[in-house]
Amino acid sequence: MRVRLQEAPFDPGAELAGFTGRAAGAGAVVSFTGLVRGDDDAQAPLIRMVIEHYPGMTEKALDAIAAEAASRWALSDALVIHRHGPMRPDEAIVFVATAARHRVAAFEAAAFLMDYLKSRAPFWKKEERAGDERWVAARENDEAALARWRDASG
Repeated sequence: MRVRLQEAPFDPGAELAGFTGRAAGAGAVVSFTGLVRGDDDAQAPLIRMVIEHYPGMTEKALDAIAAEAASRWALSDALVIHRHGPMRPDEAIVFVATAARHRVAAFEAAAFLMDYLKSRAPFWKKEERAGDERWVAARENDEAALARWRDASG
C-alpha cells in the first residue's frame, strides 16, 4: 500500500499503467481520478484551488486509512496520490487505485478510500475566484457517503 502527497502534477494514465503492471495475481484493478472542478459559477469563474495540509499528520492519516482498506477488503495493493498546493481547473488532484482478487473488493475499497478522502482526510481547500477567496466546507452528502462504511463495519 502506497500513499503519496505531492505538489507536482501527475499523469493518471502512467500511474494506472505502473500500478496495473505491479498487480500480479490480482483479478481486478479499479482506479479513480479526481479533477479540480471547473466553472460552476459563470459570474465568478474558479481561478485556482489551493490545498493545504500538515506534513507528517496527513501522511500518517492516509497511511492508516489505506491500511484499513487493505485489511477490510483483502487488497493485494492500493495507491493513493493526493496533491497539495495551487491547482487550476481540470488538473488531476487525486488518484486512487486498488487491486484485489475479486472486482467487488476492488470497487468497494476504492469507494471507501474516496469517501474518506472527501470527508475526513486532513486537507483544507480554498477556492480563489476573481476578487474572492473562500475556504470550502465539507458537504453533507460526503458525510453521508462515509457513514455507509461505518454502518457496514458493525
